Amino acid sequence: MSEQGESILELHGVGKSFKRFDHPPFLLRNLLSLVRNKQIDKSFWPLRDVSTTITRGETVALVGRNGSGKSTLLRLVAGAAYPTEGRIAVRGRIAPLLQLGAGFQPDMTGRECARINGAALGLSPDEVDARMGAISTFAELDDFLDTPVRYYSSGMMARLGFSVAVHTDPDLLLVDEVLAVGDQAFQDKCLAKIEALRAEGVTILFVSHDEHMVKRLCTRALLIDRGHLAADGDVHDVMARYAAVLSGA
Repeated sequence: MSEQGESILELHGVGKSFKRFDHPPFLLRNLLSLVRNKQIDKSFWPLRDVSTTITRGETVALVGRNGSGKSTLLRLVAGAAYPTEGRIAVRGRIAPLLQLGAGFQPDMTGRECARINGAALGLSPDEVDARMGAISTFAELDDFLDTPVRYYSSGMMARLGFSVAVHTDPDLLLVDEVLAVGDQAFQDKCLAKIEALRAEGVTILFVSHDEHMVKRLCTRALLIDRGHLAADGDVHDVMARYAAVLSGA
């Protein structure tokens, strides 16, 4: 078993860039124009030169204004995208609660989607099947598990995605504003599950604009501002710095 205090996530000078084009680049005439005119590089960097280390068992908030680069950073950590520069090291199994239900195929049943999603998160088929009852019950889908997900509401798909992720025995849980899943009772159940995982020593990287929620769950916070790591430390100190950023101070 890994020791608490061991680093579970390391970011070394991490940056991500995207190309910006005046015209769609996939059209032949536009590609020829790009070559002929040698357009100036219009790369956009939503994230640049981010370095930090998160140790096993920490619960860390990731805060910042909309468009500051928070979700880009979580996608990089989850492996859903690759950094343009720098290096990311993760130790252990990641459970990303980012776009819940994304990738579910409409003609598949909830059970089939849970199996595929569980496999993508590192579980064997036998492990998924052994947890299927707990997954279904937590998601409140016992009567709909063998129904094609094309008949699910967006809330039902999100509940299933959340339930699969939190039943994978993760070492690192990535949470991106997904606690608004379902009604208030289910939101409370999601929060209680996250708190239970935290108590078990699961490392959590948590994005939220809810200051009360951040202070309830986290002891440390990272402030991302204009793509850069502007503050890293005690959650109360960083939230005060964030308030100053919002006020323009």
